[in-house]
Amino acid sequence: MEAYNELKEGERGAWTSIIAYIALSALKLWIGYTAGSSALTADGLNNTTDLVASIAVLIGLRISRRPPDKDHPYGHFRAETVAALVASFIMFAVGIQVFAQAIGSFGAPVIETPDMIAAWTALACAAVMYGVYLYNIRLARKINNKALTAAAYDNRSDAYVSLAAFAGILGAQMGLPWLDPCTALLVAILICKTAWGIFIDAAHALTDGFDDTKLESFKNTVAETPGVESIEDLRARVHGNQVLVDVVIVVDHRLNVAQSHDIAEHVEKRMFNKHKVGHVHVHIEPSSS
Repeated sequence: MEAYNELKEGERGAWTSIIAYIALSALKLWIGYTAGSSALTADGLNNTTDLVASIAVLIGLRISRRPPDKDHPYGHFRAETVAALVASFIMFAVGIQVFAQAIGSFGAPVIETPDMIAAWTALACAAVMYGVYLYNIRLARKINNKALTAAAYDNRSDAYVSLAAFAGILGAQMGLPWLDPCTALLVAILICKTAWGIFIDAAHALTDGFDDTKLESFKNTVAETPGVESIEDLRARVHGNQVLVDVVIVVDHRLNVAQSHDIAEHVEKRMFNKHKVGHVHVHIEPSSS
């Protein structure tokens, strides 16, 4: 039940990003077009991809809250991971489009210097997006939600992209008009880089990949539990906003069922308290002597 409540609370962060991206992308595209700034226009297109990604996160969070059914006995927690994977493809497509438009700007007969209103717009939007990042990262850490954490880092990268656009436009005002489309190229690369990171994380989770460092930390926690003589096997996988752990431990063969069960419960409690995992399945094997 706690995992479902956290998903519901995480929707606030997704809605915050969606509202911010709608307002900022519209403003940047309008100002970028009227002021003749390739960098600000590219930044606005970047925000439209982030809007799609935020909507995908929201849809994923909504679907993930559905209870287990006949076809999904483990629940729907991985829906948010699938949504992130789809969003990464959309971001790749827009990144390539921005890159092509920036290259075309270099071939134009005259590269016009954008108006300074584009620079101040980029700077103001950077401040707004950094504020959204601070809100979402605090909420993500509070509810221990990985999807919202990734969205928060995307918010932060968008703030940096807007700062890059500001620098490019400012440089163009100083007699370097080619710097504006150059910054648009940089924005395109950043969009594709963010998309690649989201794709790798989602694909890794969907194929049951898991961080070796965290796995070793889990093993240490189990091994330090009183009554555990050794660990025969320990596996973990990400299931939406949860981590599921399966562990096989060896205990003294002279212990009765109740005593062995107490050790297993102790392992579960230590894993819940220290690592905030969603579920731990403990299998007990008796020692050979």
